Amino acid sequence: MKYFLGIDAGTNGVKAIVIGENGYLAGTGYEEYNMITPRYHHAEEDPAEWWSACKKAVKAAVNSSDAGKKIEAIGITGQMLATTCLDHNLDTIGNCIIWLDQRATKEKAWIEDNIGSDTFLGITANHPLPGFWAPKLMWMQKNTPEEYQRIYKVLFSKDYLRFMMTGDISTEVTDASGSFLFDVPRRAWSDELFTLCGIDKSIVPERVLESCDVAGYLKQDIAKELGLKSGIPVVAGCGDQQAGGVGNGVIEAGMVSSTIGASGVVFAAMDTPIADKLPRAALSMCHVQKEKWCLFGCTLGAGGSFKWLRDSMFPTEKKELASLGKDVYNYMSELAQNAKPGSEGLCFLPYLNGERTPYSDPNASGVFFGITYRHGREELCRSVMEGVTFSLRDTLEILREYDIEVTEIRASGGGAKSSLWRHIQADIFNASILSTSIEEAPACGVALMASVGCGAFSSLKDACRSIIKITGEVKPDPTNVEIYEEYYGTYRSLYPILKDTYARQAELVVKNSERFNY
Repeated sequence: MKYFLGIDAGTNGVKAIVIGENGYLAGTGYEEYNMITPRYHHAEEDPAEWWSACKKAVKAAVNSSDAGKKIEAIGITGQMLATTCLDHNLDTIGNCIIWLDQRATKEKAWIEDNIGSDTFLGITANHPLPGFWAPKLMWMQKNTPEEYQRIYKVLFSKDYLRFMMTGDISTEVTDASGSFLFDVPRRAWSDELFTLCGIDKSIVPERVLESCDVAGYLKQDIAKELGLKSGIPVVAGCGDQQAGGVGNGVIEAGMVSSTIGASGVVFAAMDTPIADKLPRAALSMCHVQKEKWCLFGCTLGAGGSFKWLRDSMFPTEKKELASLGKDVYNYMSELAQNAKPGSEGLCFLPYLNGERTPYSDPNASGVFFGITYRHGREELCRSVMEGVTFSLRDTLEILREYDIEVTEIRASGGGAKSSLWRHIQADIFNASILSTSIEEAPACGVALMASVGCGAFSSLKDACRSIIKITGEVKPDPTNVEIYEEYYGTYRSLYPILKDTYARQAELVVKNSERFNY
């Protein structure tokens, strides 16, 4: 039996899995780290914590699998858009500015006003976002010029971890698609965008690989520390959204997945890149498959909204249930099960740290709309689950605009573990929800890429066929579909009404944060 190691460095922690060529999950490991929010709209993480957590998670997975010396290759994925800066000594410069960060809104607006959509859509196939590399690097030029001048290379999160494992400095097409310095249709850096944005091209990795390409080989000292064979190949890997798509088997045009993790993503594979003409943050990027692309949308506060509700309203239950070996999320889902579809008119907007698709608004914030004396914890729990799913449906509607037929969707992430949440998705999406044998789709996705990179499988299609199995299906309930169609109308009506108020409220927060120094 050949085994492969998949590593997923997400927003909240690192997951590692050891998986066999027949799909057998031999071992797992997980280690958390902390997000740093030094100022309003700022979100950072310490790459040293990533690396420490990565080693701990990998060692846990290897030790629990008893297959360390049988692991043939490694794949790494990570949170996209992370801006990790290295100096000439290859040491990190401060913290990494992660995807949630919204500080570069003025730079994003400058790009829109001065470069123009005809130019940037033709090159990147995307509208700019504050989280892309280009706006954040432009922000650094203006606000932290000394740090910017020290930059030797900028790496994405998984590229940094691969560098620590192999010494290789490179990137690949999926993450590069999120730099706003990359020609997505051509799958190459764009000299024109570097010039227009005033960024020195020398600071990005020269090598841009395809995801299944071998980028480097595991260093001897790291292999010894992790309990692995020295010199095994480490493939280029990909961004976590593409990895999740592959881990769900979404590798052919027309296939769609829905992932509810910290963020929520609806992901579709394409034969050609599609550039959404409206600035709705439907991201068009390179797929892991050569000569394939993908279109996906993201709601920033998906499972994160449910986690916020857990930590805010159920801290006692969380502690008590944990002492009994039980999960408070199951308890919250049971409460939500007791509420009726539509939560008796209670509607939740999951914009706890701004929103991306379809509004791309860093000022948006969370809302419970329609609260009455009749609403209790049951409705609060269910309305959060419904609000997150409504937000994911926003992306589905964009896919449908481009004549992408959506009849079945593969569910993954923490939300896929909840039977109720799968049913809510089926009813709100009006599509069958398929469950697969894979729980950790991003980590599995890059393990599959590793299996192809080392030659264990001839293609990703063969690897997916061997490892990923459909284990269940939830079909939409016609009555609930009708109910949710009406409540979705309420949900869609709220943001346009609140948009200007969100902006004014954000100005007040900034003014008072400066006044009170928080």
